[in-house]
Amino acid sequence: MSRLLQSLFVLLFATVLCQAAPPNILWFIVDDMSANFSCYGEKLIQTPHVDRLAREGTRFSRAFVTAPVCSPCRSALITGMYQTTIGAHHHRSGRGAEKIHLPTGVTPVPVLFQQAGYFTCIGSGLPGAGRAGKKGKAGAGGGMGKTDYNFEWDAKIYDANDWAGRKPGQPFFMQVQLAGGKLRGGTDASAKQLLERAKVELGNATDPEKVTLPMYYPRDPVLLRDWAAYLDAVRFTDKHVGEVLARLEQEGILDQTLVIFMTDHGISHARGKQFLYDEGTHVPLVVRGPGIAEGKVRDDLVEHLDLAAISLAAAGLPVPPAMQGRDVFAKTYQPRAAVFAARDRCDETVERLRSVRTDRYLYIRNFHPQRPHLQPNAYKDGKSIVQTLRAWHDGGKLDALTEKLLFSPTRPAEELYEWTTDRWQVKNLAADPAHQTTLETLRARLDRWMAETKDRGPESEKMYDSDMAEYLGKGNPVVEKNIALMKKWATEGK
Repeated sequence: MSRLLQSLFVLLFATVLCQAAPPNILWFIVDDMSANFSCYGEKLIQTPHVDRLAREGTRFSRAFVTAPVCSPCRSALITGMYQTTIGAHHHRSGRGAEKIHLPTGVTPVPVLFQQAGYFTCIGSGLPGAGRAGKKGKAGAGGGMGKTDYNFEWDAKIYDANDWAGRKPGQPFFMQVQLAGGKLRGGTDASAKQLLERAKVELGNATDPEKVTLPMYYPRDPVLLRDWAAYLDAVRFTDKHVGEVLARLEQEGILDQTLVIFMTDHGISHARGKQFLYDEGTHVPLVVRGPGIAEGKVRDDLVEHLDLAAISLAAAGLPVPPAMQGRDVFAKTYQPRAAVFAARDRCDETVERLRSVRTDRYLYIRNFHPQRPHLQPNAYKDGKSIVQTLRAWHDGGKLDALTEKLLFSPTRPAEELYEWTTDRWQVKNLAADPAHQTTLETLRARLDRWMAETKDRGPESEKMYDSDMAEYLGKGNPVVEKNIALMKKWATEGK
């Protein structure tokens, strides 16, 4: 056989092997966590394992979720579609008698992978451990991982909670679901407990006196302890990531696996989770694996629903034409000029916010400007940090900026921020004559997006009542009081 024929044979054989062995796909999806990792500039803690992913892969500096709360975000993530398009935009919706069904032609990503022969799984990524990283949970991988989808779906889209059960040589699509920021709980007592756990398991706890809070939060001991515990939650998350990566290495499959690290929205706080500012929508996104550039930082705007298209394309599978997520690694990819986000009802609290963000400006529209920023909400009002902020407000101790941002009884109908220079979005430029052209442009751009993507808008009273039936009669008078208030405000046109 001539050398030319030998070379052709080797090339053909390598091609066949490559085609026969598509990459594994592994997502790390973390609850309630912003980009507080050292590779993103966090100085008070070190996160060596996520840093490793960034060093050996590509880090996105401008990744944003399209919904800053769990279930709408995850509904968008698993379909590659805007939650507003598929009618899954109200948090914890479709839980009552009224159900939500995906539009024709929209298929959850795990189904697409199953159809291609992949083993689909969702869990902790560590046999014998749960999503909080603690050992001793029942079953390999600590049980099935978090889904929280707002539409009807078949549990069979997941074959197991861990890839260990796959057939020899079968590629897998794995979601490692981690508790993240929820590790610190919602009370001062639970924050203290996590700090103590950090001392035992991590060797030390983050010093509350050394944390840097956003400029609009007072340096109260409760808030400082909460933020310190949150940073230790970041450290626990990083540790868990390292253990999963070590497992992949031990099994000899790390370099055959596309690893994506992302959180489902920002930190749970008064202006974070549930809101469209950076604190709620900006997330870390790091991708490592076959064909991914090493040590690269990308500054283009991307959305979390792009994970669907990225993963399908990496596996050599077609991206459905209707899918709104994009393969940002495609050779033909054109960076977005803007990204969008929406916040709607969260639990019993009715809300409607929409935003468009360009590489310089963030425009937010409040559809209920006659309501306060911190509307009554049993989930958020049960947190020690919000209770502390309300106590400062009641005592007249907050500065003017914080009072305006958090406790004004009404809100502007439109907000406009130069987010690249206004780190925490505190200077609203919407009424500034010098920015009227920008305001009008982004206003029209948001209108166009809502029309083009068929934004489903407010839910019907029938659907609201259906979902609220799941809350009523559970011995929570606060929720019942809030539901009555939502209905009262609706009749008043607020």
